[in-house]
Amino acid sequence: MDDVFEGSKGCLLCFEEEQTIAGAAAQAAGLVLSVIERHRFPDGELRLRLPEVLPPRLVFWRTLDHPNEKLVELLLAAQSARQLGARHLTLVAPYLAYMRQDMAFNPGEVVSQRVIGHFLANLFDAVITLDPHLHRVATLREAIPLPDAVALSGAPLLADHIAQQRQNVLLLGPDEEALQWVALAAQRHGWDHGVCRKTRHGDRQVDVALPDLPLKGRQVVLMDDVASSGHTLAQAARQLRAAGAASVDAAVTHALFAEGAVRLVREAGVGEIWSTDCIAHPSNAVSIVPLVAHTLAELAAAVR
Repeated sequence: MDDVFEGSKGCLLCFEEEQTIAGAAAQAAGLVLSVIERHRFPDGELRLRLPEVLPPRLVFWRTLDHPNEKLVELLLAAQSARQLGARHLTLVAPYLAYMRQDMAFNPGEVVSQRVIGHFLANLFDAVITLDPHLHRVATLREAIPLPDAVALSGAPLLADHIAQQRQNVLLLGPDEEALQWVALAAQRHGWDHGVCRKTRHGDRQVDVALPDLPLKGRQVVLMDDVASSGHTLAQAARQLRAAGAASVDAAVTHALFAEGAVRLVREAGVGEIWSTDCIAHPSNAVSIVPLVAHTLAELAAAVR
């Protein structure tokens, strides 16, 4: 096993279901790819197997949609990796779960962002993610207390793709929280932009008010960090169609899309749906691999 890592810059570990994107990232970053073996016992417990000897620099690739079991996997694998020779551990989590709950809205509520952030900080030396859902905190370091907690953005990647598909674009966020991504993408191509106002009444019940902007005849793209139930996108799309928008498309960094969500969005009048490959989905249109590989190279140079 020592020969496998000889002369390499390090190793990238992943699980089988993410082998394709992790392999592309490993190749781009000059890392050796290794797949963690996993066995599930009848009672649901896991047995993992890592390479028996690991290099000092190690990268884990694990996007954290459907996160509960994946967090246990990271706990088991990261602690074992240090026993097998790894000294510096980086987690690439293209989608980072549990970031929404950043304060206790009712007495006794768990602030999951703080809990999961400290959990990851105790396992890893660096964390890389894209467009984490941060609302009342300004930086990823506040959520994950590490010097190398790096938040990249898929918005510029999506903006470049949109520019190839549409002209005279009006970029809208389906709610106020999307302004950070919408503004970044719009500035890149000089597009008009704005955000809707959302009032949430439940996980699948929202009201959306359109901004006071000329909408008739415009090619509107709704941009957000994540699409899950699809209800916010659908509400905005219905109103945009009623207001005379020539087309309505959607661009999201994280295509979570619960069951039935894509159909809901399509039926509301959304034409194309474009996403990054942070989460594998048929809507994936742009790859985060070059951006992440570049960031891994920068981190490696900094820790030498």
